[in-house]
Amino acid sequence: MELRLTSDEVVRIKEGEDIYTALKRAGIYLMASCGGKGTCGKCRVRIVEGDAEVKGYGKLTQTERESDIVLACQTVPQGDLLIEVMKESRLVVGDKIAIARTRDLAEYLKSYGVGINPTVKRLPLNLPAATITDNISDLERLKRALDEKGLKDMRFSHEFVAELAESLRNSNWNVELVYVEGRGVPAEAIFLTPLEGCNRRYGIAVDIGTTTVVVYLANLITGEVVDIGSTYNSQMRHGDDVITRIVHATEGGGLHELQEAVVKDINTITDSLMERHDIKSCEVDAATIAGNTTMSHIFWGLNPGSIREEPYIPTLNFFPMWRGGTARLSINPQSPVYTVPCVASYVGGDIVAGVLATKMHRNPEIALFMDIGTNGEIVIGNNEWLMTAACSAGPCFEGSGIRCGMRATSGAIESVKIDPQTYEPVISVIGGGHPMGICGSGMIDAISEMFLMGVIDRKGKFVKDRTDRIRQGEEGAEFVFYKDEKHRKDIVLTEVDIENIVRAKAAVYAGVTTLLGEVGFAMDAVEKVYIAGGFGNCLDVEKAIMLGMLPDIPKERFVFMGNTSITGAYLCLLSEELRREAEDIASKMTYIELSVSRNFMDEYMSALFLPHTDMSQFPTVAGMVK
Repeated sequence: MELRLTSDEVVRIKEGEDIYTALKRAGIYLMASCGGKGTCGKCRVRIVEGDAEVKGYGKLTQTERESDIVLACQTVPQGDLLIEVMKESRLVVGDKIAIARTRDLAEYLKSYGVGINPTVKRLPLNLPAATITDNISDLERLKRALDEKGLKDMRFSHEFVAELAESLRNSNWNVELVYVEGRGVPAEAIFLTPLEGCNRRYGIAVDIGTTTVVVYLANLITGEVVDIGSTYNSQMRHGDDVITRIVHATEGGGLHELQEAVVKDINTITDSLMERHDIKSCEVDAATIAGNTTMSHIFWGLNPGSIREEPYIPTLNFFPMWRGGTARLSINPQSPVYTVPCVASYVGGDIVAGVLATKMHRNPEIALFMDIGTNGEIVIGNNEWLMTAACSAGPCFEGSGIRCGMRATSGAIESVKIDPQTYEPVISVIGGGHPMGICGSGMIDAISEMFLMGVIDRKGKFVKDRTDRIRQGEEGAEFVFYKDEKHRKDIVLTEVDIENIVRAKAAVYAGVTTLLGEVGFAMDAVEKVYIAGGFGNCLDVEKAIMLGMLPDIPKERFVFMGNTSITGAYLCLLSEELRREAEDIASKMTYIELSVSRNFMDEYMSALFLPHTDMSQFPTVAGMVK
């Protein structure tokens, strides 16, 4: 059987195979927050010609069903089929992500009071050629030269020795030794390069996010960020969140598939950057990886199954300095790859890197670090103590589980204002044009505006007869932000959507108050709030406070840091001292498992209102609403 697309692509489909699986096998990927389970309603396609068995319609509206729109993961062709993939359903993971370089990182590195000191060192050596009279082995010849340089007892791997004879003779005995200084142990030889043609020094810093992958190419001599590349994490083909991917890795046998996807993403970016700047793989001495605990495990091909099962214990938090060849990165296979250490199953190296980037661990003031993305992680503390937790907020701010939700990409409503007299919404769309959905910042704006105008009450329920923008949909009451007669797809937020977002914001805020309660501090003790991640770039603090997600403290205390994970990875790439500092941060953090905390559940229940049951915690919001 053939599955034909209106975009002229043709896919062979097996008997009994659903459309989603067939397209994925052919390299055509659809949005599937649930990993193809039929619950998210994102993988919409329209049947143009042919017959199919539809097992379920999920969140599709009656209007969509009447338009022959089905869910790809729930639809099995009964013969040749012609389909149209909805524009908003197609996932193009190779797209570049816009990355703003917010600071000169080389200058920022200096502010730590440390110099550029990568772990990987280079030593030029001019060895005497072997002769009949000077006939010691190649390795002994190398050791003799190192002894003269004061480097005794260096360690040599089998891989290094296996290439030794060829490396020495191809370079006419004039080589540069690349090695790693040991911590309390002898240094280790990594590889040999010729003195000419391979003597520039670069490294890559990588942020493996659940949604995006970012690579910085840095000069290890000057600290300059030479170039930046980014893409969506191709693992999204198998689900939006880490739990769905863990299930795919373990129950679905897809661990290798997930590992291969993210390594290919990194290599695609790295190859492009190296080609653009005419850099050879032998000139990339090292790599640093920062990611959450699940992403770090999958990158190294480690089974993440125990992360999602009580007592939630990962395989490891502190990773050995494994090699680029082990990870199958397209840099020198002997180059060491440093993984920023994790803290617990749901607080990973991206958060350790983030704390390092904020310097909150160096300062006496009490600070709050928040990374609100696909997951929600928080850290509270100062230079004496650090406490951390992960909030099970879910990926709704990335669009998952929301009827018209989507990521902050072209076509997403990113901000909303509601006219106080007419209740007509004024929307701003990323990239302009007509909207295809609404992203996290737009959701926060929309709910805060509806609350401020009295369109919804403190429970997030619509106030009847307030405006004809409120209508009865198939899932209950909903507010229409954009009417699209042409495509028969209006952009709405339903009461169910609002309930999901309120639960997510409640989890985030309850995590903050729970950690503060553990150390006996009130909210006004927090002197700085660091907001990390791409989500913070378009977040309106006042609206987030009105929603009850961020604490009601003076606006000037909030600092938007951008991608702190990649910043921290860069710092660890360039400085041995800051690598040790990152490890100290990870060791110092006290992790609180909120899922078994009674205090958290009490705080969570109290936060399931707008902005909170206790309005004294939100004094600037009290009196503002209708």
